[in-house]
Amino acid sequence: METTTVKLYSLDYSNAKTYLAASLFVVGNVALPQVFHLVPQGGQTWLPIYFFTLIGAYKYGWKVGLLTAIASPLVNSWLFGMPPVAALPAILLKSVGLALAAGLAARRFQRVSLPVLLAVVMAYQIVGTLGEWTMKGSFYTAVQDFRIGLPGMALQIVGGYLFIKHLICR
Repeated sequence: METTTVKLYSLDYSNAKTYLAASLFVVGNVALPQVFHLVPQGGQTWLPIYFFTLIGAYKYGWKVGLLTAIASPLVNSWLFGMPPVAALPAILLKSVGLALAAGLAARRFQRVSLPVLLAVVMAYQIVGTLGEWTMKGSFYTAVQDFRIGLPGMALQIVGGYLFIKHLICR
């Protein structure tokens, strides 16, 4: 299994680059879902709202990830009505979980690899699913990402790896 060392950052809230990076990742998290929403159930299948949260948190630290994780679903919902307001708590829980898991994994391992990204995605999905089950009281609804969103999880793992390794490796 190939592991790649990349330059990782841990930007602080007092650094303007934190907000610039988070803003760019939010733009990505707003634009990418619009593409996937052109396909029926594209959002539920491909989970695009999480993609740049993973990349931002992994490359620039959990603080950039956290800003991206919170702003992305709120901006998308406000501008486009997707995700619906009723879905925001579960999506925010998963998004924040992803930001924290990705930021901590990057800090711990100091490199990017498919197994590490697999662990990050599984961690946020499992914790998020349990939280969603608690919030909604429906196991069937809570496991929707595992029933429908496996292609999106694969996109996060493989696409995230390729994006971090090849496009933002500096």
